[in-house]
Amino acid sequence: MIRASLSFCLLMSCLLLWLASMTCAQAQQPEDTTRTTQTQPVTVTTAATTTAVQPTAKQPIPLDSMITPYGLMLADSAERVRDSVRYTRLKQRMSKGRLTRELYNVLFRDVYNSRPSGEVNQIEVNPYKVYEGRVIGTIFIKRLGVFGASVYDTARNSANWVEKLANRLHVNTRENVIRRSYLQFQEGDRVNPTVLRDNERLLRNVGLFIDVRILVVPRPGSRQFVDVYVITQDVWSLLPDGGFSGFNNFQVGLDQRNFRGLGHQLFNRVSYNATLPGQKTEYQGRYQIPYIGKTFLTGQADLVLLRDQKFISAKIYRPFLNPDTKWAGQLELGRYWLNNRVVDRQDSILSFPLYYYYSDIWIGRSFPSPFRVKNPDDRARIVIAGRLTAYDYTRRPEVTSDSNQLYQNRRTTIFSLGYSQRRYVRDVLIYGFGRTEDVPYGSLMSLVGGFEEAELGLRNYVGVSFSRGQYIHKVGYVYGLLNTGSFFRKGRREQSVFNLETNYFSSLHRVKWGQMRHFLNTHLTVGADRFNNEAINLNNNNLFGAGGDGLFGTKRLIVDYENLLFSRVNIAGFRVAFLTFFNLGLVSYPERSLLAGPLYHGYGIGFRLRNENLTFNSLQIRFAYYPNLPNNAAALRYAFEGVPVLRLRDFDINSPQVTTFQ
Repeated sequence: MIRASLSFCLLMSCLLLWLASMTCAQAQQPEDTTRTTQTQPVTVTTAATTTAVQPTAKQPIPLDSMITPYGLMLADSAERVRDSVRYTRLKQRMSKGRLTRELYNVLFRDVYNSRPSGEVNQIEVNPYKVYEGRVIGTIFIKRLGVFGASVYDTARNSANWVEKLANRLHVNTRENVIRRSYLQFQEGDRVNPTVLRDNERLLRNVGLFIDVRILVVPRPGSRQFVDVYVITQDVWSLLPDGGFSGFNNFQVGLDQRNFRGLGHQLFNRVSYNATLPGQKTEYQGRYQIPYIGKTFLTGQADLVLLRDQKFISAKIYRPFLNPDTKWAGQLELGRYWLNNRVVDRQDSILSFPLYYYYSDIWIGRSFPSPFRVKNPDDRARIVIAGRLTAYDYTRRPEVTSDSNQLYQNRRTTIFSLGYSQRRYVRDVLIYGFGRTEDVPYGSLMSLVGGFEEAELGLRNYVGVSFSRGQYIHKVGYVYGLLNTGSFFRKGRREQSVFNLETNYFSSLHRVKWGQMRHFLNTHLTVGADRFNNEAINLNNNNLFGAGGDGLFGTKRLIVDYENLLFSRVNIAGFRVAFLTFFNLGLVSYPERSLLAGPLYHGYGIGFRLRNENLTFNSLQIRFAYYPNLPNNAAALRYAFEGVPVLRLRDFDINSPQVTTFQ
């Protein structure tokens, strides 16, 4: 069933890439706490951006522009500030007519195609260090509409009536919610560059905003006080969801990611299908309250009443939001009713009911690393954590020592000791289509140990994990993950698993039609001494298209390559990226070598569309050729699908984990 989604026209703002910003040397003046106001917009000029903030009666009165850390580092002269403003006004005038707009597009590249190349030659300097130790006087919140202006150009107005109407219909995140729940600093605090940069990244990642900028501005005439401007642009939060195949088969849903501007997330979907036996009506619902007050706790409740899966669950959790977060943890309780399906060695599907209670609680504490590190900005931490999970079944198949061992009543207690160091650098056009993306780099090491009390006896667990990510000059970003773990019962291994994963994306290359990146990912999973009916599927994440019969085993190798061209094409506000790809895969059971099996492969082309102002997944149309998949009725196929926006793996340590086999 194809989802019907609502899209709005978006004309991306053209932004002049003028290779300098401002410096504004302020004359030394005595401290003056008197503050005046003005009604003209304040222009914030940074490298390659011009941002206008409309003052209110409470705002300070800058002269020509607010000095930003970016301006102090990259500025060249005050004359270029005036040039930047002139070209911004020129853009606004030329955008009014079709001919002049096209002329402007020929003469000046827009921000989507004019951002830095994406290659990080030198890791960014924290732009707030210039103001370290100064006192935060007033915090101003500038909330932008979904369409029109951006954090790069707040002076730009919506180009058409559709965007203006959409902005009126959308309820922006409330200012008091941003202050109360999302800011990690307050008026009267001294400027901590690390806290401000972490907070900007946190706001970008909560899912409420397209982009965020935090600017520190010296108060005129003061050497002690600075004001902080938090500029946010909401994402369109209301997403209708549904499909219609007839009055006997349809679904209707509504996903509200920012309910009444409170930051709460409300999701409801009702499906009706009279063509299938049994339950006709299905329901899914979720309510989430992120970052409750200043605790940064998130609460979530789920109710799912599907044909083969029913559950009710509630949890409250707090991750390690940044490297300096001291405490993290989670409490989750749930009741599940499943019609469980597994595939046996003969590719037969076995179905049986599975009812159980589930509980999960963990808590972790982070400490500064006692070891000397080469760069203090890596913020190395030692993390210790403990976790207790329990499964209590009320209905299941018969459990014996050699069948259905997965469904034992059990309680697993594990502990972890980890070492983490991480930093972030901002980049663009990786998984997003122009929004700012925070790329983590650093390393993570973790040792996990514990025990499990189950019906078939007590057993111990040991696991280790190591990951590393790094930008390499003129090469791109490289990430590697290795983890392994095993249970031991009376000196014998059980449910062992070994995972090796690598991810790579190239630097951003400018080509005739836009900008291009290469992506290469590999994933090797080897399971040993697994329980019966435990298997992994080569068709993980639908990599090899629909249909997965005959693609099961306990060992798997996947190689996935993509070439992504971020084009200049804009269709009703949706940016278009063209892709070419190939997938290679091997899968086998223990009695056969992984390399001895047939090499499954697929090739294809396609394109993705995404509007960063909207919350739903990227839309993808893909044409692929899979010549040798088993039980493959059509080697040449196409797919219209939603692709979630991916994020790079971070180097934070959260709950202790048993190494997954999936």
